[in-house]
Amino acid sequence: MTTLTLVVPADAEGERLDRYLAGEIPNYSRSQVQRLIDDGHVTVPRVKTTKANVQLRSGDAIEVSLPDVEPAALEAQNIPLEILFDDPDVVVVNKPAGMVVHPAAGNPDGTLVNALLHHVKDLSGIGGEARPGIVHRLDKGTSGVMVVAKNDAAHQELARQFHDREVEKEYVALVWGLVQQRKRIDASIGRDPKHRQKMSTRATRARDAVTRVTWARDLKGLTLLRVAIATGRTHQIRVHLSAIGHPIVGDALYGGVHRRVPGQFRAVQRLTRPFLHAERLAFTHPRTRERMTFTAPIAQDLLDILADVTPDELRSTLFQTPTDDSDEPDDEA
Repeated sequence: MTTLTLVVPADAEGERLDRYLAGEIPNYSRSQVQRLIDDGHVTVPRVKTTKANVQLRSGDAIEVSLPDVEPAALEAQNIPLEILFDDPDVVVVNKPAGMVVHPAAGNPDGTLVNALLHHVKDLSGIGGEARPGIVHRLDKGTSGVMVVAKNDAAHQELARQFHDREVEKEYVALVWGLVQQRKRIDASIGRDPKHRQKMSTRATRARDAVTRVTWARDLKGLTLLRVAIATGRTHQIRVHLSAIGHPIVGDALYGGVHRRVPGQFRAVQRLTRPFLHAERLAFTHPRTRERMTFTAPIAQDLLDILADVTPDELRSTLFQTPTDDSDEPDDEA
């Protein structure tokens, strides 16, 4: 049994107990939190009976007892997986959209880890039983390139490189409106004070984050972007682009799904996920010290949408670098 004590911050004043805990306890959904409360594993000392709908006050000290979970052996599953590189230290993959990276509450199998255990026979258990070798993640709806460590030394060195911002990460995104090339968004990110399942640039407890637009193509109402991040905050690119008024197309959580869409853009209504793809990843090999760069081709579902929303006159030159003669410094937001 693991016991947690959570002190309610001022920005969670008035929030329901179950909603607050679901945002604070890793891998627990709101329904699972409600079961914990019903089973007597959660107490709020100032109230006589702890219920899911208790309205929290700033400074409440919530005590949570998490029952021990019997470890389950992870199953190797024969799930199709594109492997870009594989050696004794690392494996680089092109994660498909819709795949969760590692098992967690609500996603016990069908994950990238389950697929790796089938395709990669020398994957060790470093990083924890449920997430062997995982040193970074992509959201479920994001496709693209990821690196996974295959031994303890590789795991430690890659984790250090991510922490020290030595890893280069570049994504392709389609957003609403016009965004200029060289745009820089420097805004700290933390848990949204009103919606605990979201992240926000308005959070009182936040960590620094920088997103840079390295390339942009105006599609006359939409903009196709390449963006680079050094930090890797949860939902970072989605939050930052939404914060400057240009949410990612198809991103329901951050305002990228529009009820009314101009006729030339109706194809975006076919999207079942945000138009976001991790296209490029560069890191230093943990053993050889060679600088390595990997790219993953843009997923076909995104290419199909792009083909339908790109004006005819731009299709033949879509991915060519637009002319940018500006000497102005990078914008910040």
